Amino acid sequence: MENFMSDNPKIERLRALKAEARLGGGEKRIEQQHQKGRLTARERIDIFLDKGSFREVDTFVTHRTSDFGLDKRKFLSDSVVTGWGTVNDRLVYVFAQDFTVFGGSLGEVHAEKIVKIMDMAMKNGAPVIGLNDSGGARIQEGVVSLGGYADIFLRNTLASGVVPQISVIMGPCAGGAVYSPAITDFIFMVRGSSYMFITGPNVVKTVTHEEVTFEELGGADVHAETSGVCHVAADSEADALFLVQKLLSYLPQNNMEDPPFIDTGDNPLRREEALDSIIPDDPSKPYDIKDVISLIVDNGEFFETHASYAQNIVVGFARLGGHSIGIVANQPANLAGVLDIDSSEKGGRFVRFCDAFNIPILTFVDVPGFLPGMDQEHGGIIRSGAKLLYAYCEATVPKLTVITRKAYGGAYDVMSSKHIRGDVNLAWPSAELAVMGPEGAVEIIFRHELKEADDPVARKDELVADYREKFANPYVAASRGYIDDVIEPRDTRPRLINSLEMLANKRDTNPPKKHGCIPL
Repeated sequence: MENFMSDNPKIERLRALKAEARLGGGEKRIEQQHQKGRLTARERIDIFLDKGSFREVDTFVTHRTSDFGLDKRKFLSDSVVTGWGTVNDRLVYVFAQDFTVFGGSLGEVHAEKIVKIMDMAMKNGAPVIGLNDSGGARIQEGVVSLGGYADIFLRNTLASGVVPQISVIMGPCAGGAVYSPAITDFIFMVRGSSYMFITGPNVVKTVTHEEVTFEELGGADVHAETSGVCHVAADSEADALFLVQKLLSYLPQNNMEDPPFIDTGDNPLRREEALDSIIPDDPSKPYDIKDVISLIVDNGEFFETHASYAQNIVVGFARLGGHSIGIVANQPANLAGVLDIDSSEKGGRFVRFCDAFNIPILTFVDVPGFLPGMDQEHGGIIRSGAKLLYAYCEATVPKLTVITRKAYGGAYDVMSSKHIRGDVNLAWPSAELAVMGPEGAVEIIFRHELKEADDPVARKDELVADYREKFANPYVAASRGYIDDVIEPRDTRPRLINSLEMLANKRDTNPPKKHGCIPL
C-alpha cells in the first residue's frame, strides 16, 4: 500500500507509529531471526493469508510493567501480532508470536491480545490459527504471565469443538506454553527450527543426567514419529503454512456449518478395476491401504495427518464427489493393521474431531484384532481401545464402512460396525468376519480332536480350510444384516458417493447429558 506524504501532522504521526510497529524489535533483531532461517511474525502472516486481507488489531498495545527496567523498553504491539484475514476467501483469526520482541515471551498484554481474537473467533464462528515462536513466560512479569497462559488455556478449551484450532510451531515452545497447542485440534511443526517440551535439555541433564539436544528432546520428527504430539512435520515454514491452508479447505468454519463442497471434476460414477485385484490371494500377505484410498477418493488426493505416528492406522481428509470426508483405515502394510495403544488413541482422537465438525467418516477395515503382549496390557490397551470404541459409538455424523479383508474379534465391533451405528456397511468378497482367524479358531474348537489325530498337521489343514470356507467370508454377516451389501471392489467409489448423498440430511442424537466420561 502506497503512503503519500500528508500535510496533516496527525496522519503522519499515525503512519510513523504503524511503521515503528511493523519493525517489531528492530532491524537488528529481524536480521538475527532471518539468520536462524526463521521468518518474522508479520512475514509469516503475509505468506499465510490472502494478499492484502490481514487486518491487525491492538497495534498500539504496549506492556504495563515497570520492574527490572522494562519501563524503558517498550515496543508497539508488544510480542505478538494479532488480527484476522482470509484464506481462500474464508475468514480466519490469527496470532503470531514475535520473537524479535522480548524473545516472543508471553506477558499480560500479549495474553490479552490472544484472548481478544479467540473471543472474537468464538462469537463469529471462524478458525483460530496460532503461529508459535516464543521463549516462554515473561519472567519479569512473574505470576501475571502465568495467569495470562491460563486465560488462553481456558479459551482453547471452551473453543474446542466449536471452531477449528490449529497451532503452528515455528520456533521454541516450552514449559507451560506447550499446553495451548496441546489442547488445539492440529499441531504443525517445522523440521530443524521448531521444538516443544515441558522441561528443556538443561533441566533434563540436572535431574536425570541425560545429555540430550533440543532436536532429540522435542524436535518435529520426535513429536511426529514417537510422541504423536505433532500431526504434520514440514520441511520449511512456507511448507507448513501451505499445508495449513490445505487442511482448512476440508474443514467447516465452525460446528454449526457443513464442510465446504468443492467440485473436483472427478467423475462420481468412476469405477476402478484395479481394486478387484488389489487384495492378495494369500490372507497373510500385506498391501498398502493408501493405494486403495487413492483409487477411490477424488483425484487421488488424500491429506494424511499423523502420517509418521502409529502407522498401523491411517487417518486424514479427502473428498468424495466433492464432499469433504475424514478417513480412518487399518494399514495391513504395518503390523498387519493390528490395533494397539497408539493407533487406538490416534484413531479415536481423529473420529471425535470429525464428529465435532460435521465431517462424515469413512472407515476401511482390515484388522486382525488387538495387539497381544504384556507391554500392551500393562500400558492400558483396554483403556485405549475403549477410547476408539467410545469415539465411534458417540459419533452422530454419517459413518460409512468398507471391510476389505479381515475383521476379527472385538476389533470388528470397534471399527465402525453396524452395531455401533454404522450407517452404511459394505464388504468386498475378500472380507473375513469372524471371532478370530481360522488357525486360532481351529486350535481352540478342535484342540482335543487334533491331539488324538493320526496326522495332526494334515487334520488341522483340513479343518482350517473348512473353517475358512464357512466363516472367512462376508456372507454370514450379510445374512444377518450386519453388512448392508457385498460389492465388487471396482464399484466402491460410486457406491460410497451415493451413500454419502443419501445421508446428507442424517439426524442422530445422543441422550441429554453434560458430557460423557470417555475413558481417558
